[in-house]
Amino acid sequence: MRGKLESYFEFARLGASWRTEILAGATTFITMAYIVFVNPSILGEAGMPVGAVTAATCLSAALGSILMGAVARYPIALAPGMGLNAYFTYVVVKGLGVSWQVALGAVFLSGVAFLLLTLTGLRQKIVEAMPADLYAAVAVGIGLFIAFIGLKNAGIIVPDPATIVRLGNLREPTTVLAICGLLLIGALLAWRVRAAMLLGILGTSLLGAIFGLTQWSWQPSYLPQLGQSAFQLDVRGALGLGLLEIVFVFLFVDLFDNLGTLVAVTKKAGLLDNQQKIPRVGRILLCDSIATMFGSLLGTSTVVSYIESASGVLAGGRTGVTAIVTGLLFLVALFAAPIVGVIPAAATAPALILVGSMMMSHAAEIRWDDAEVAIPAFLTILAIPLSFSIANGVAFGFVAYTLLKLAQGKWQEVGWLVYGLTALFIARFFYLSGG
Repeated sequence: MRGKLESYFEFARLGASWRTEILAGATTFITMAYIVFVNPSILGEAGMPVGAVTAATCLSAALGSILMGAVARYPIALAPGMGLNAYFTYVVVKGLGVSWQVALGAVFLSGVAFLLLTLTGLRQKIVEAMPADLYAAVAVGIGLFIAFIGLKNAGIIVPDPATIVRLGNLREPTTVLAICGLLLIGALLAWRVRAAMLLGILGTSLLGAIFGLTQWSWQPSYLPQLGQSAFQLDVRGALGLGLLEIVFVFLFVDLFDNLGTLVAVTKKAGLLDNQQKIPRVGRILLCDSIATMFGSLLGTSTVVSYIESASGVLAGGRTGVTAIVTGLLFLVALFAAPIVGVIPAAATAPALILVGSMMMSHAAEIRWDDAEVAIPAFLTILAIPLSFSIANGVAFGFVAYTLLKLAQGKWQEVGWLVYGLTALFIARFFYLSGG
């Protein structure tokens, strides 16, 4: 049985081992475990029952990650997406006055649309239409994005009304803890310790507990509360003409956020083929489509591929076993949420910063001496962290790439699908503001 599993997951070709894959899965889970608490707090502001959403978050992340690992065989974990959950609450429910049940119906319909686009092969063609240099640019931009989130979570960088951001108070206890974690993980990586991320996060959490910087309070299992949100979605209400734009935004943003994540993680893991394409991309897209529909049925916003998966890849994860382990740990979190909550943001923030640093290497793959690709690549890299959106970065890159080709009279070098996507991106910028 073990031999068959190793053959199915291509252990020999990828140089994988069970120990490394399990450690990588645990690392990914610990890095993204914050979603178990953050997602319910955001959707709770939309009037959704927090306990039920917590259960839905764990179950949808578990199913999506296990499905991705078992079917697509990639070390990519899934969970309800940050950004889309904020759009769900603050734009759709609070801004437009739509009930959370109808908003869930819109999420379900976007999942159905994902599935149809995948089955027809159109989503795969969209992925393949992306110019090779923009693949590297997206990876670099996401690296900066991840590092920026890590710096923010650590308190090293804080908001400022005059300068947008500024240096935080480095004497703040949690910030000091994060800096210690940064030094610890950095040293472990320099010593080439394979479990550097996991050991660093756990070590920093332990240090925080010793100095009283972690908070913990007992909470009962959230599973019995699931019925308050499960199957409460209103698909008929979401089919109203006025809500089609909402469905489109969920579809659009998820599609390109996922695209950016897939590019970044597979590139970092060295899983692209000789043509710099993603093998089995259809299976990947199928998994996230199913996960989104499943999540909306349980009671949570759109489920997406998580860029924190890069931390597991950095820990050595190369196969679907990594994602399966992450999924199983989300099932454990369903019953042990209080224990997961002990891990402070100051412990995971250093991991995000250093994952971002590792992704900078892809900048060398961009042809900086060719303005046709260098300018779109630069705009992509810049827009992802500054607009706090992977989708926006991809959009800037596509539009700039197409317009520069047209300006040089090289219109024939651009495929019809790239033209179509460029038109959609421009429409999004002018019409779907806030999406």
